[in-house]
Amino acid sequence: MSAKAKGDFRVIIIGAGPGGLCTAIKLRQAGIEDFVILEKADGVGGTWWHNRYPGAECDVKSHLYSFSFELKRDWSRPYAGQEEILDYMQHVAEKYGVLPFCRFGNTVERAQWSDEDACWEVATAAGEVYRAPFLVSGMGMFNELMWPDFPGRDTFRGKLFHSARWDHDYDLEGKRVACIGSAASAVQFVPEIAPKTARLHVFQRTANWVVPKEDTPYTEDELRVLREDPDAILRSREQIYEELNSFILFNDPELQAQNEAAGLANIEVVEDPEVRAKLRPTHPFGCKRPLFSNRYYPTFNLPQVELVTDRIERLSERGVVTADGREREVDCVIIATGFQVSRYLSAIDVVGRGGRRLEDAWSDGAQAYLGITTHGFPNLFMLYGPNTNNGSILFMIERQVDYLVRQIQRVEREALAFIDVREDVEAHYNECMQRDIRKVEVWQANCGHYYNAKSGRMVTQWPHDLNEYTARTTSEDAEAYEAMPRAALASAG
Repeated sequence: MSAKAKGDFRVIIIGAGPGGLCTAIKLRQAGIEDFVILEKADGVGGTWWHNRYPGAECDVKSHLYSFSFELKRDWSRPYAGQEEILDYMQHVAEKYGVLPFCRFGNTVERAQWSDEDACWEVATAAGEVYRAPFLVSGMGMFNELMWPDFPGRDTFRGKLFHSARWDHDYDLEGKRVACIGSAASAVQFVPEIAPKTARLHVFQRTANWVVPKEDTPYTEDELRVLREDPDAILRSREQIYEELNSFILFNDPELQAQNEAAGLANIEVVEDPEVRAKLRPTHPFGCKRPLFSNRYYPTFNLPQVELVTDRIERLSERGVVTADGREREVDCVIIATGFQVSRYLSAIDVVGRGGRRLEDAWSDGAQAYLGITTHGFPNLFMLYGPNTNNGSILFMIERQVDYLVRQIQRVEREALAFIDVREDVEAHYNECMQRDIRKVEVWQANCGHYYNAKSGRMVTQWPHDLNEYTARTTSEDAEAYEAMPRAALASAG
């Protein structure tokens, strides 16, 4: 089939990452075919399309970091890499007939709700306008790159790029390289690039917990069992699920002690005692995102690798200048400082009922009922939205998509023009959310994590286990919404 080039649809989906793909598949399964996916990239995959730095891989085991309706039994290793995950996403899109609905190279710049028509108007950078009663954001957290705020970025005469937009045409062989940042992406790519560099300076602001990763590739015998025993993959998913549920809340003192011991033992491979001390975290395990690697710490035993903990003052024409006045001359600077994760859908211009902007509605920090929908923005559903980050995001996305499909079906069944979560319901939900977040003690420590908005509100983390999210998103909650019948809208017009 072929979908419309542009114009009117029933549902508009922003993004062809895991969230957008899952939405498209479940809409089709529900008999809803009149939708379009607007994707800024040239293919599906979302973060796995864009993040192609060396060593990129997932920190959730792939038997669970995959859709329940499309189990892959032949992952090459427990934690798949970017290429294998992207191949999986492309396979899913092809198998479930999603590609004809995709409009690639279409960057969404604005979404505006029409009170008169009960319809979303979505404008792209190419000047096209799409209209639909329902809008689904699959943008998630990882949209806008985070650039450090020190001066001189335009002064440096060498090569400079962000790790999330890796320049594979630039050869690092024999180059002097500065890596600014030492968190998730750096832990993965530093071991990959270090051996080929003439000099590698890793600039660390805060030491992270990096624990061992059980990631031995599957043997042929193990893969044979996974292929031939239909229950083997289900048993593996259940085991990973239970392990995550006990891990993600950081509230088991014995497990916390075990994780910290494993992290400290991991650092012991570093031969230089001064470097080892600088790599040792000073905050409790779980305050910042825990990282996983068997290769990161050994990298600091290479003679050409330097760990730098002095504050960066600026970039110069020739390199990086730290607060002590020292200039390290380099050929290339790699920025590994992640994303502006607290903005979510407000990364684009979104205007709701009465002309209210999402950015203004979220002036105190992003918030949403169930992390999915927010008051004043009818028929709008977000995937990987505020306070849904924990465990396996693909598991969370499936719960969110099931929820939004039910809401769309309700609107159709009851002949409604729109539903809009009640302001008091959303406010109460988020008050309880912040209360429960404060109960997770490790998140209250001063460790410089990325979980908070500028206001101090924690906007990223889900403070419960996966079972609780399932319970909340499967409960009947029609009373949580203001519902406008189509007939009432017509008579008002």
